[in-house]
Amino acid sequence: MAELLQEITGRRLFYSLTNIETVSQSPSGHDPVDVYKEHTLIIVSEGQGWLKADDRQYPLEKGTGFLIEAGSLNRIRAGERGLSFYRIAFEVIHTGDSTHSGVESTCGDGLLRPGFLNCRPYSQCVLLLDSIHHSRRIAEGIEWFAAQTRFQELLLLIMQANSPAMKTMDDHEAVERSIRYMEEHFNESLSVDQLAEIAGIGRARYTQIFKEITGQIPLEHLNGLRIERAQQQLLLTKDRLHDVALAVGYSNEYYFNRRFKGTVGVTPGQYRSLHQEGVRVFAPFLEDYLLALGITPVVQYCHAQWGKQEYLGLDQVPAFDISSGDWEGLSRYMPELIMLDDGFQRWQLGECRQVAPLLRLPFHQEDWRATLRSAAAVFGRTERVQEVIAHYEQQARQAKRMLSRSIRGQTVAVVRISSYGVALYGCEELGYSASVLHEDLGLQRHGYASRLTRGQKRVNLSREELSQLTTDHLFITFDKQEGESRELLDTRLWRSLPAVRNRCVYEVDFMAWMNYGVLSHQRKIEDVLKVLA
Repeated sequence: MAELLQEITGRRLFYSLTNIETVSQSPSGHDPVDVYKEHTLIIVSEGQGWLKADDRQYPLEKGTGFLIEAGSLNRIRAGERGLSFYRIAFEVIHTGDSTHSGVESTCGDGLLRPGFLNCRPYSQCVLLLDSIHHSRRIAEGIEWFAAQTRFQELLLLIMQANSPAMKTMDDHEAVERSIRYMEEHFNESLSVDQLAEIAGIGRARYTQIFKEITGQIPLEHLNGLRIERAQQQLLLTKDRLHDVALAVGYSNEYYFNRRFKGTVGVTPGQYRSLHQEGVRVFAPFLEDYLLALGITPVVQYCHAQWGKQEYLGLDQVPAFDISSGDWEGLSRYMPELIMLDDGFQRWQLGECRQVAPLLRLPFHQEDWRATLRSAAAVFGRTERVQEVIAHYEQQARQAKRMLSRSIRGQTVAVVRISSYGVALYGCEELGYSASVLHEDLGLQRHGYASRLTRGQKRVNLSREELSQLTTDHLFITFDKQEGESRELLDTRLWRSLPAVRNRCVYEVDFMAWMNYGVLSHQRKIEDVLKVLA
């Protein structure tokens, strides 16, 4: 079940639905008094009225709600047009590390807080409420499970709409939030009015800001998200076209086919055939994975300042400068498929679609194994994946044994130097190198570096912070695009660092170390062994 949890002083809270009912009140001269034995969520569906609690009066109208704490005294009164609302009762249960689990007497210390609530987008709330109400009436088996799951979705929607951050958002931030909502709910029926409601601004203003941010009107962007996910489903699964269409938000397969061809240039069936052996592929930033699977791209990416990925040894493969925007030049290599990672927007690589059909590979961040599996599924090379992973893990184990004898107890860190300053890379499982150095090779983290980068891939260091980087060994790389700024190495501050004084600073290849691929990780292991084993 999709539990909605929050860490609270070592505990977690789970909100469990116990009952849902619809209530209709007619205008009257008195206020009915209710004492609620359970936590209760009121969401108004029609009419208007008031709720009195703690000697205060709160207006109720369609699209608003109120969270009532268990045991509290409340009065609800209908207005002239009457009042209809959903009344949802639930329990707050402690779970987590403790063995105790029971009903919490208050919900005030969780993400839900008693009081007035905005319930938006209201259209989405209504769909969830109707589904919960229908499933709860059956109250057994799968339908009970469905009611609980939809209830968690409803709470999440309400929490997001009433988060403190929402109160301080400007219009652009609100539209960006609605775009994130669209990206998470692209397969649902969404309208511009719904999205504008999520942002809390008028439709015309919403559409204007949306286009400023994305370059597209909202429904164009939504269609792009659906087609992108359909491309992934077509190449990564064997699902029927009808099932793919439904999964990405199209109820009509014919309409899906038409929109897909209009966007990609080929039909879904033709696109699916691109995984066949021998397809000519251009995969900027992903060549590492292709080579690991035994696939050679028809052209490799390079960058005017960064150069090529020399560590891959693709000397016989022509290079294309991704910063040039010369799509006509790219077309001369006749790629049949262009595969991109999540960084494609930075380089406007979406425009490559005029050269060949695109596939945006699912973004797995630091999990190179998951990315390798996705790439293997596209090209029908899944049988190679375990072999590649096993080879890497064997290399890492052997290196770890060697290093455990040579630098026991000594710390290491990684920095990236440019004209923008010195960036320290994370020591946990974030960033390009942490998982290799500290997990696979077992090298000791520098305590100060760990504290600075906790929860972040990298942080830019101030001069004072750099002076406290007293790690025993320091791996450095220079960003040519931002300007190498090698003059830092001649400063008194740099020369005062323990690793510099002890000649334990090692320059490594930028393209190999600023990469997540399995071959780049193998190169990191080789570089470490050369200087530390």
